[in-house]
Amino acid sequence: MERSQPEGHQDAQKSSLNKRLDEIGWALFLIMIGGLWLLPAGKVPEGTWLVGAGLIMLGVNGVRYSNGIKVSSFTVILGVLALAGGLADFLGVKLPLFPILLILIGASIILKPSIPPKT
Repeated sequence: MERSQPEGHQDAQKSSLNKRLDEIGWALFLIMIGGLWLLPAGKVPEGTWLVGAGLIMLGVNGVRYSNGIKVSSFTVILGVLALAGGLADFLGVKLPLFPILLILIGASIILKPSIPPKT
């Protein structure tokens, strides 16, 4: 039979894992930036930084979700936007990222009160 852990212990484990995921996300982000800066100018496609940042943010939130930890909707939005912007750069399309981000933040502020809290 499987023993269940006390709820407080599970919360402490999730909190610890969440903190570690934040640290890993920042570490990957810094490693990516350092690695890109080490490469000769012009050798890396324009949208690489945005794609990398988007994948890191979405990946961290994917691990959060799979471990039952609250996902950060803000970093999911930023991750999707960064990924879309990077892919658009690869394709030679210029997306107005900052105006899109402002619209999404405004929409989330409007919609947030209308979403009933989880019980």
